[in-house]
Amino acid sequence: MEREYRADVIIVGGGLAGMTAAFELLQQNKKVFIFDRDTPERFGGLAKESFGGVMMVDTPLQRKNGIKDSPDLAWSDWLSCAHFQEKDHWPKAWAKLYVERSGDLIHDFLKARKVTYLPVVNWPERGLFKPGNSVPRWHIAWGTGFGIIEGLEKHLKDHPNTKNLTLKFQHKVEKLEHAAGQVIGVSGVDEVTGETFSAHGEAVILSSGGICGGDLTKVRENWYEPWGKAPEKILNGSHRFADGLMHDAASAIGANLTHLDKQWHYAAGVDYPGADMPNKGLSLVPPRSALWFNALGERIMDPVPLMGYTDTRYLVKKICQQPGQYSFQLMNWKIATKELAISGSEHMKAFRHRNKAKLIKEVLFGNKELVNRLIDESKDFLVADSLDDLVNKMNDMGNPYTVDKERLKAAVRAYDEQIDRGEAFFTDEQLRRIMNFRTYRGDRIRTCKFQKIDDPKARPLIAVREFILSRKSLGGIQTDLSCRVLKEDGTPIDGLYAAGETAGFGGGGIHGKGSLEGTFLGGCVLMGRVAAAHITGKTL
Repeated sequence: MEREYRADVIIVGGGLAGMTAAFELLQQNKKVFIFDRDTPERFGGLAKESFGGVMMVDTPLQRKNGIKDSPDLAWSDWLSCAHFQEKDHWPKAWAKLYVERSGDLIHDFLKARKVTYLPVVNWPERGLFKPGNSVPRWHIAWGTGFGIIEGLEKHLKDHPNTKNLTLKFQHKVEKLEHAAGQVIGVSGVDEVTGETFSAHGEAVILSSGGICGGDLTKVRENWYEPWGKAPEKILNGSHRFADGLMHDAASAIGANLTHLDKQWHYAAGVDYPGADMPNKGLSLVPPRSALWFNALGERIMDPVPLMGYTDTRYLVKKICQQPGQYSFQLMNWKIATKELAISGSEHMKAFRHRNKAKLIKEVLFGNKELVNRLIDESKDFLVADSLDDLVNKMNDMGNPYTVDKERLKAAVRAYDEQIDRGEAFFTDEQLRRIMNFRTYRGDRIRTCKFQKIDDPKARPLIAVREFILSRKSLGGIQTDLSCRVLKEDGTPIDGLYAAGETAGFGGGGIHGKGSLEGTFLGGCVLMGRVAAAHITGKTL
């Protein structure tokens, strides 16, 4: 017998966008049901596993750090990165809203949920050939994404109207129920008992993630065509239930899906040991002082060397053009312990557990615990005391291509010799950028001062084999500025809303082709609040 539920608003997906919307709906005394496919301990979705960086504009923390930012500057940077097309009306409108209202709609909301940040604003996505972030905007939450979700979950449970919130985990929504052109509810199956259910309400919010998880079928089907064929091996860095099921359900009743080929992948993915889903990967934060090589042992540097913190989309594009579509990063112990990080909460223990003493120790002496763990657990990390031995190990991995030892050694030697000649004679673009990075104190403390690779005092040498790792959908279900789902003719589907990654973080593609980073978590908060406000008639 089918179970039936009733609420004012049905939310499909208990990630950051769904949680934010639920909180705002409780504020207006609405009865809310959240259906989530995962288990209770994973409430919060991919945001809970994230590093917790949030892009915000002209914040008190930026001003405290002497950073002069403004919505106009952020808008200019966003346009430089997005490459919007003329038809991208709603994505542009959402992007404009983000940069103009990130202060009150994102920053102030998270502050009220007791979210705090590291004292120095981080500066990723600076750009390679044109501006990315002109100034630091990446606010790293103290406690990582886990801390953001923890704060929001506590406020949901402690809310005066928490009795109005019902959470149903391991419930798979399969279909949108509609009548007379209006969405009236959802139906699906309890994946524990096998029982079917239906739930009806005045509105439905879809916030179930994107298409970059699951078995990666939709990632491959929607691969960005100018990049050629998708790599044979792609690691999964998204949520295991981000399979596009709700995209299909919305499309079946006329919703417009846009920009599904715009996806945010990372270039430095490694296999995740003991993973809970097939082909899961860890996303490394690429060390700026490491050298990037292709499968043949050639340093990737046409027209400029690949380098982290510059242009993630470009890194992915270049590696997809290389033989085998995988790569190696070459570094040593000193570089790894000072610069290597993981884009996730589980491995970054000092951040995750808010351990200030541990964090200070890692900044001063390097994160040896993390590097040792990766070396011990990941088959993609190789260690040796000489370049000859390291390349031999690289060639014993069973890769389809052979690393040319002499070519790799020559590239390392040329780089190291330039460091020996001194800063005044740097012509290598990577060294020039390191020189510039180190002028900002947030980068200086986590970036080596022109560290040679084959340095006997910095050994052992480390090579990391890296694959493209899927992460976020930049496209999705198209929405207007009220989060109402739109048909192809631009008219809304009554009763149906979408928020977060499901909606391409705004309008079916708020980012265009590329992200300034931190706009994913921020976009979830923004859309969750806007969707709830429109449903309740509240003015934000």
